Amino acid sequence: MIKQRTIKKAVKARGIGIHGGNIVNMTLIPAEIDHGVVFKRMDAGGKLVRAHNAFVNEVVLSTCLENQGVKVSTIEHLMSALSALGIDNVLVELDSFEVPIMDGSSAPFIFLVQSAGILEQNAHKLFFVIHETVRVENQDLWAQVSPYEGFKVTLEIDFDNKKVQDSGQKLSIDFAKQSYLKEISRARTFGYMKDVETMQRQNLALGASMDNAIALSDDDVLNEDGMRYQNEFVKHKILDIVGDLYLLGSNLVGHYEGYKAGHLLNDQLLSEILSKPNTWSIETFETKDSPLQFYSEDWQNSL
Repeated sequence: MIKQRTIKKAVKARGIGIHGGNIVNMTLIPAEIDHGVVFKRMDAGGKLVRAHNAFVNEVVLSTCLENQGVKVSTIEHLMSALSALGIDNVLVELDSFEVPIMDGSSAPFIFLVQSAGILEQNAHKLFFVIHETVRVENQDLWAQVSPYEGFKVTLEIDFDNKKVQDSGQKLSIDFAKQSYLKEISRARTFGYMKDVETMQRQNLALGASMDNAIALSDDDVLNEDGMRYQNEFVKHKILDIVGDLYLLGSNLVGHYEGYKAGHLLNDQLLSEILSKPNTWSIETFETKDSPLQFYSEDWQNSL
């Protein structure tokens, strides 16, 4: 059977919070079967917030969870890494309201989990299987999931910026054929330098810098080291989508498609999916009949 997974040992990291600008200490701790991904705010009396769409309360610039007045922000890059590596059960301790931004991608979180080691647990892994198409629209923006034997993401972005346009704004990734670790994990978040400067004057995005984001002028990339992928912008948006989809509580079996989709539309799509229980099911798979063979390469390299 395809088994649930946690990490072998606790592992720590620290980095700046992109919104508050403060150093954040984070510890990933192994968790028992069926625990899920849960955040623990050590600076708020150890209160817990489960990583699930039911607890999403804010989707401006990042995905934020809240439970009984306790928030955890900027979770999407960590969630993307946990989804890609098949980590079902982990406790994430934080001493701040946000996950550290690290370098703006999910690669540092991939490295962190691999450093801890991955432990298979003696229970079936649960998959969220889509049986009917579910779609949401907001003016010209849209996103949908459809049945698919595996996991695929197709996304088109539309930024009025020469560098973004030249890099390619549409991409389809079938994770049975392309590795998340190689093709997606290193893609960084991005934004206009002028917008960051404006936000910082308003005490927002205080931790943002070229160390953790791609900075754009009107027609170029300002980072000295340039881009990690030729199409890094759309790849980062796919990275975000993988993280947001993991808020269903299980790895998705289906095809996500979107046009100009971001955290807000992803949240609306997940809420719509969960409101229609006849369109999906929670299933388990034996290794030989799994539609998610793409996991084998990435997961085996992480054992």
